[in-house]
Amino acid sequence: MAVFVRVVDAGGFSAAARQLGMTPSAVSRQVARLEAELTIRLLERTTRKLRLSEPGAEVYRRAQEMVAAAREAMAAAGKFTEAPSGLIRISVPKAFGRLVLHPLIPAFLHRYPSIDVQLVVSDRYVDLIDDEVDLAIRITDQPAIGLAARPLMPVRHVLCASRQYLLTHGMPAHPRELAQHSCLYLGEHAGDNRWQFRRRGEQVQVMVHGRYVANHSEIRLEGVLQHLGIGCLPHFTADNALQRGEVVEVLPGWEFMGAYRGTAWVLYPPNRYLSAKLRVFIDYLADELAPRRAVKAGSPRTEHK
Repeated sequence: MAVFVRVVDAGGFSAAARQLGMTPSAVSRQVARLEAELTIRLLERTTRKLRLSEPGAEVYRRAQEMVAAAREAMAAAGKFTEAPSGLIRISVPKAFGRLVLHPLIPAFLHRYPSIDVQLVVSDRYVDLIDDEVDLAIRITDQPAIGLAARPLMPVRHVLCASRQYLLTHGMPAHPRELAQHSCLYLGEHAGDNRWQFRRRGEQVQVMVHGRYVANHSEIRLEGVLQHLGIGCLPHFTADNALQRGEVVEVLPGWEFMGAYRGTAWVLYPPNRYLSAKLRVFIDYLADELAPRRAVKAGSPRTEHK
């Protein structure tokens, strides 16, 4: 029954076999044995996909409850006996992974010597099951439906420029004045140079231009430091340069309505059983990033990547 549930959840025998460490033929035999025992057909097989039969849907629902109960029993026992160990594969956006998550990993590895960590650093959408990752960190207003989620920290964009650039070209007082400046922007999509702002109910959109476009925030920061213009940056990318006075925030009274706005969430499958290694890692991230949540809690601006 557990193998049958995994086949349905994974969408096929091959995907379920990969997750279970079995061969597809062995998984197929398990389901066939279950069908023979129950004397019903659970799955309607076609050349392209599997579909639950009507009795199969009812068996699947009951089997799900059985698997959930087994996981809860395992979780209860694991609180007393399971030591955190094994590999954790985490999908994380590039800039967040490099500047926020990576600095936290060494201390975690020293604290838990039996746990290994693999970062899958990519800005593309990663499916937890298809891409075989344990956790995914995404920056969004709302986490994906069907996944369990825990908030880590808010993330916002800031506009920054060097003092030398502003001395030469002037400090814009309103977003519309950005059209007269050289701006560094993401450049991944056609609308990335249409910057939108909000302040006290007023919304403004301005088309910006610039001689340097880069889809990596650290490169845009380097361009800003080289006096190439006004750059849009995640706050965690600009933070150190702002604190050192190397760059100045531009239009701080306006909320920049860029992409990826929201909160950084850690996402994981919605079953109630979490292995010890995942529990301690999620708790560790939440604890380490708690000060950043507290600092931003009083800010009137929505945070985004």
